[in-house]
Amino acid sequence: MFSHEKFIVNPVSIAILKYIEVLLKGALVLDIKRLQILLAVVEGGSVTAAADELFYTPSGVSQQLRKLEEEVGQPLLQRHARGMMPTDAGHVLATHARTILRQMDAAVSDLDQLAGLKSGSLSLGTFPTLGSSFMPLVISRFRKMYPSIKLDVRSTRLQELVGLLSRGEISLGLLWEYEWLRLDRADFELTTLFTEPTVLVVGAEHHFAQQTEIDIAEAAKEPWIVRANEHPVAELLQRTCNAAGFSPNISFQANDYQEAQAMVSVGLGIALAPKSAVVNHHPGVKILSLGKAAAARSVVLAQRRDRVRAPAETAFQSLLVEMGGTWMD
Repeated sequence: MFSHEKFIVNPVSIAILKYIEVLLKGALVLDIKRLQILLAVVEGGSVTAAADELFYTPSGVSQQLRKLEEEVGQPLLQRHARGMMPTDAGHVLATHARTILRQMDAAVSDLDQLAGLKSGSLSLGTFPTLGSSFMPLVISRFRKMYPSIKLDVRSTRLQELVGLLSRGEISLGLLWEYEWLRLDRADFELTTLFTEPTVLVVGAEHHFAQQTEIDIAEAAKEPWIVRANEHPVAELLQRTCNAAGFSPNISFQANDYQEAQAMVSVGLGIALAPKSAVVNHHPGVKILSLGKAAAARSVVLAQRRDRVRAPAETAFQSLLVEMGGTWMD
């Protein structure tokens, strides 16, 4: 049963309770410098010793201590023949000050490490055609420059990448867009890295193979290999052929560009592809230019607008922009 007997509360407890009450009311902002001065006086034994250590004048130290005592509502130091000695409240606050200052030093050290890119991590997403061509080159160079940064790289389809960015599961996302299929700019900050042409992929023995550039109208009667599952390159093919006055005859629907190249190499048809998709092309195919007959694809770096940029993100973005500027040369 609860006892109504009075609790015995010592003066130090009262001071601490008052201090906490003031903090909770939001009336006090604890000054880290005053805590440092208090600790220096307690450890050095005098105002003069603290002033010498912290490059203050003795009067400046005394003034800061008075302000701290006013804030906590208790005397923190008392004068003795051998110098300044902490009161019980001064001992309590000095103990906390020592811990706080040590944690602040650790925080500054950690921030210096991040600013110097000597530690930290970075999560990013890319899509398969870039993951098999451009991104390995960027990652290889970044890791040589910043070997202590941990990279978490994911490769998936466009919509999944947008979802990962929206949920904050990745910091940076490499996305793509066509002129008729633009990305949403409301939530993302987009930086164009490069624009890549659409090229024509033909078999090494195909009658087009000896040319370097083809007029798309010449391919009106050719069978076509296209990406399956309503892939954007299928719409690109339809738009390109329709603009040239014909409708493509589809002979095979491939699940990826490697499969499409393999089928092209055995003469099942010809195909369109963004240039990045055929950087490492099948030995049995030739890559031809279409000039400006087919729309180009823009590759962009996407970041959420509401994110605070970590140093590793900024460094990786700079490298992407630099290397993207020469990727299609």
